[in-house]
Amino acid sequence: MKPVNSVLSSYGVTVFETMSRLAMEMDAINLGQGFPDDNGPENLRLMAAEAVINGPNQYPPMLGIPELRQAVAEHNKRFYDLDVDWQTETMVTCGATESLTDCILALIEPGDEVVLIEPLYDSYLPMVRRAGGIPKLVRLEPPNWELPRDALADAFSSKTKMILLNSPQNPATKVYDRNELQFIADLVIKHDAYAVCDEVYEHIVFDGDQHIPLMTLPGMRDRCVRIGSAGKTFSMTAWKVGYMTAPANLLGAIAKAHQFVTFTTPTNLQRAVAMGLEQEDSYFAGLCATQEAKRDRIRDALDEAGFETLYTAGTYFLSVDIRSVGFEGGDVAFCEHIIREAGVAAIPLSAFYQKNGQPHFARFCFCKQDSILDEAAARLKNHFA
Repeated sequence: MKPVNSVLSSYGVTVFETMSRLAMEMDAINLGQGFPDDNGPENLRLMAAEAVINGPNQYPPMLGIPELRQAVAEHNKRFYDLDVDWQTETMVTCGATESLTDCILALIEPGDEVVLIEPLYDSYLPMVRRAGGIPKLVRLEPPNWELPRDALADAFSSKTKMILLNSPQNPATKVYDRNELQFIADLVIKHDAYAVCDEVYEHIVFDGDQHIPLMTLPGMRDRCVRIGSAGKTFSMTAWKVGYMTAPANLLGAIAKAHQFVTFTTPTNLQRAVAMGLEQEDSYFAGLCATQEAKRDRIRDALDEAGFETLYTAGTYFLSVDIRSVGFEGGDVAFCEHIIREAGVAAIPLSAFYQKNGQPHFARFCFCKQDSILDEAAARLKNHFA
């Protein structure tokens, strides 16, 4: 038989799926896969349910319902002082992953170079390669995650079409500061490139720091696509509602990819997300405060268990140096070991690199109930004691 696509078929089962399956088999606490363990805000769930009953339940507008696109534009103004035309510069997608896919399909031609910063979310590289792009990888290294400016500058060339920037960054938990963003913006402008900005954790930034969209920097308004996620902002990852902000000329091209990928997103979920984005500031502050408290809780407990923890500036992940508890194998072996022997699942950090990833670090997800975090930490402490 003729072969299937050589790019996508080269990828095996993800490490997330592997570890989750093993966790289920061993009845382990799953702090590996990144999703909250509650149902999200009740008012949004009620709105979504009512919208199904009341309808309409047919195709909504391809770009998204006006209420949500207006809410996205107002959200940009409210938090970042960005003036956005909701009719020409916003679009709704089936999750942020679809937004990323649409951007990659619409903006790059085969042979274009795309700058990617490791460690990176697992969908970036397959989609760039499938679209014919040539990835240029730049590495951040634990424990400090410093931006390697010389390496980043070297990754840009006359062939660079795009940089894909994730801030706050999963799994590095890095929040890029204004100085770093300015360095990136200068490279984008110098090489006449675009920036696709994955900002799904924009409201989960800790210790009084603030998320700064690259789009807000001088000269970047017409070169950036900014992507948000209802799944992350409202702790309902199953909803798969994403939204993007982009200059009209770029959004027009991206929308043409969107119409052939999913075309549209469930109306009832869009209505609920629109209401969510319009909530008082207290909701967004509460989301951040809750996750910061959970970060501190799991960090303190893991410190007590003997782990050396890495600083988490944003997102809902925390990484540890597995050597600090005397484990002599690699991070994949460590994660398999603690599932089987301690009853807790984590993700090896090397999975977020392409080659020679850091083999001594594991990532835990802390957006779980406090009792679950306490039990996981107690199991790890008991095991490594």
